[in-house]
Amino acid sequence: MKVNKLIDHTVLKAFATEQEILKLCAEAKEYDFKSVCVNPVNVALAKKALEGSDVLVCTVVGFPLGANTKEIKALETLDAIKNGADEIDMVINIGKAKEHDFEYIEDEIKCVVTASAGKTTKVIIETCYLSDEEKVECCKAAKAAGATFVKTSTGFGTGGATASDIKLMRETVGAEMGVKASGGVRSFDDVKLMVENGATRIGASSGIQIMKDASNVGE
Repeated sequence: MKVNKLIDHTVLKAFATEQEILKLCAEAKEYDFKSVCVNPVNVALAKKALEGSDVLVCTVVGFPLGANTKEIKALETLDAIKNGADEIDMVINIGKAKEHDFEYIEDEIKCVVTASAGKTTKVIIETCYLSDEEKVECCKAAKAAGATFVKTSTGFGTGGATASDIKLMRETVGAEMGVKASGGVRSFDDVKLMVENGATRIGASSGIQIMKDASNVGE
């Protein structure tokens, strides 16, 4: 398992400084992570810092509440790509999911997928707020809308990724979509558990610790 290429090395805190983003990018280059995941305001900075590497720039849309209109989410996506984003992690309208308006969810995801013009799109369903039935329906909406991944969490909710949620999401979307575990994945053991249950990408602010854990067990 190439652990480094599973990891989206992440800093999404509101008070992240330019120096912290540059440090994140330097670490991502050193460990050859899959991507850095940063807030939209830091996309251009990260893109420049990662020149000459194959580390991607991932950013977030409708983050962290998912309560923007679908039109704004599409505009955020266009702006992020213009600034150099390679991947888009969007938050669904969680209120609409709780109302079981999954047609709306599918439509807003389509808006972002269309705006992304073929870039990787990951759909954050914020599992901590949803019933299993709602998780399944949101995953179905993401698949129908043509998204690339479904993702558990923003890291700003009441809970993060769990093995049972990853298993449920994988069973729902099948083998052809990605499943990203995000929120509370802090060790190599956590990563192994998520991957065993179907995760194909890991969002973590603890990427360095994960790599140190992995090297200690010879991975």
